[in-house]
Amino acid sequence: MSRDLGYYWLRVAVYVVIAVGLGTIYYDVGFSFASIQARGSMLMFVASFITFMAIGGFPSFVEELKVFQREKLNGHYGSGSFVIANTLSAAPYLLLVSFIPGAIMYFLTGLQHGFQHFIYFALILFTCMMLVESQMMIVASIVPNFLMGLITAAGIQAIMILGGGFFRLPNDLPKIFWKYPVHYVAFHKYAYEGLFKNEFEGLKIHGEHKGKMMSGEEILRDSWQMDMDYTKWVDLAILLGMLVSYRLLFLLLVKAGEKVKPAIRAVRSPSPQQINSAETPLHVLAA
Repeated sequence: MSRDLGYYWLRVAVYVVIAVGLGTIYYDVGFSFASIQARGSMLMFVASFITFMAIGGFPSFVEELKVFQREKLNGHYGSGSFVIANTLSAAPYLLLVSFIPGAIMYFLTGLQHGFQHFIYFALILFTCMMLVESQMMIVASIVPNFLMGLITAAGIQAIMILGGGFFRLPNDLPKIFWKYPVHYVAFHKYAYEGLFKNEFEGLKIHGEHKGKMMSGEEILRDSWQMDMDYTKWVDLAILLGMLVSYRLLFLLLVKAGEKVKPAIRAVRSPSPQQINSAETPLHVLAA
């Protein structure tokens, strides 16, 4: 990971450039009525498109998976060791990506003050990128072809973003497929909720009519249709639970591949009787 410039180092540089761009576009959004949409759009971009860029690591992971399969066959280590080592190795780089670009975009935009709010913002960003990388690993273990895997992973992300509850508010989503199950399966729902609650709770925003003030809780409930029955920390806990589930699913798929792939090769390869028959001269078979 440290030697491959495209794995994380280039992504850190690109994320910094995007963070500066995002921070300058939404620079000091203030507390006007228009800032409601500006804050929501900025947070949506962070939870959706910045994490979406994590699929850029797919090519490197495909190559890494090939090395793992060769070393596993040589008996150097097992699937569990690989999954744990990959998770621990990726974590420092993703923390770097979360905190440095995250700080640039957070403070340039002028989001809610307080160290706790920024830490929560960075943790959500970190968890979402870990989730996307976990999805990439699952896709790579099922679809080994690079181009097909990249297209499949991008398609899954796009469907989750559409059903996350921003482009179409939760109550307006079609019930079949988009509301149940996509909206509740997509990690973007909980990322949006966590980031929006972290930003709007405790804020006072100027209303559309002069002199009227709106509370952040009112905005969350009425404008964004957020579920206010639980706190932002529950959203973070759900995301962490999904992260663990994705990693365990990847481990199970790798373990299943150890048994399924040899069985498929055994079925496709000719039997000893067929080989002997193929090697027997035709005049002997005829006799």
